[in-house]
Amino acid sequence: MYNLSTWDWETGKKLIADTGKWKDSFDWVEEPYVSPDGERIAAVVKTGEMEYSVCENNTPWESTFDKVWYLKFGPDNRLTALVSDTGVWTVAVDGAAWGNTFDFVWNTKFGPDGKNITVAVQKDMEYFAVTNDIPWETRFSALSNLTISHDGSRVAGVVPTIAIKQGDIFQFQEGCYSVAVDGKPWDVNFVNVWDLAFSHDGEHVAAEVRTSLYDYTIAVDGVLWDKIYTSVWMPQFSPSNGSVTAPVRIAGKWTLVQDGKSFWDRSFAQLWHHMYSPDGKKIAAVVASKYGRWTIAVNGIPWSLTFGDLVTDAVFSPDGNRVACIGKEGGKWTIAVDGKVWGAKYDMVWQPVFSPDSEKVAAKVERNGQYTIIVNGKPFKESYKALGEPVFSPDSAKILIKGIQEDSAGEKYFRQVVPVTEIIG
Repeated sequence: MYNLSTWDWETGKKLIADTGKWKDSFDWVEEPYVSPDGERIAAVVKTGEMEYSVCENNTPWESTFDKVWYLKFGPDNRLTALVSDTGVWTVAVDGAAWGNTFDFVWNTKFGPDGKNITVAVQKDMEYFAVTNDIPWETRFSALSNLTISHDGSRVAGVVPTIAIKQGDIFQFQEGCYSVAVDGKPWDVNFVNVWDLAFSHDGEHVAAEVRTSLYDYTIAVDGVLWDKIYTSVWMPQFSPSNGSVTAPVRIAGKWTLVQDGKSFWDRSFAQLWHHMYSPDGKKIAAVVASKYGRWTIAVNGIPWSLTFGDLVTDAVFSPDGNRVACIGKEGGKWTIAVDGKVWGAKYDMVWQPVFSPDSEKVAAKVERNGQYTIIVNGKPFKESYKALGEPVFSPDSAKILIKGIQEDSAGEKYFRQVVPVTEIIG
């Protein structure tokens, strides 16, 4: 997703911004956000009476607004914000506002290289999507589940295609919702439509749909699977052959099906959040092996390790041979990799990150209000008041740490590149 080869990977610790002084310069300062490459840190700030802007690396944007929210860096390190000027909303990119304005804007999404920026908007009580300041030509009375294609060039969303009269339950049950792709709706309606997924070539869209009050299935480009289920979860396209898989509920149990046919040969108390390895040869999913015990299943085979509270944020290694996830047991959080749990427990952990060579795993963790990075279960010696996601260098030998530290002189944001051996030995 990131172009790591263009980043600075020289080992060392570099002061980027004296963030502690921001509170002396502005009426208030909101939570800071850090760019993927760590070279920029920014926060929404109040610059005057009903006047807001963004402070970036100690310098505020020249532009000011009535309101600023949802600050977000793209994969290309550009900074976006949703901004209001004289009561109308738009998107600002590195301080420059789009030309089109709207009554409201939300849900900023980026393509993998950051070049395509998409938002959902509402104007004159009509809803539509806008990409790079170019709006859909077709407008709808609502828009939800905004989804972008893998390359960020196409956009889909759930829309009503038939006006629903207030309280008309019979019309609702006939089906009033569909999927709009680049503003063009499918020619079929459903009682409900939820999560969407694009194929990897961007040519097809799958959706979980309800065809009646009690019947659920998957629709691909508007065409229903042959079978109906008591419930379904989000479909996914295989990156290798374009088939569609989805968790479905049959006779009180959950299993994985492919193109409406049986795929995994076993069932679970629950099965969701399934994902493909990069080459499409493996599928991992969060499952409940029995009621109240959560784990990961890879190609239908569950880990023996289970957690009682939660399993989430699973991720495949780049080579597709390993899986890491977050596990929670007894109110404490930890990381599990390939069915083995790291020993230490924390107040909070964030999604694990694999190194490009798939051999190392890093994660941001919190304990007693302090944050640090752990690699292969071993913590870095320094702690931070705030911390960004860790990023491995292209050769997997170094790790980028983006953190705010506090001392007697106040808070400062540092960009730090550390040899992995300094952490794991």
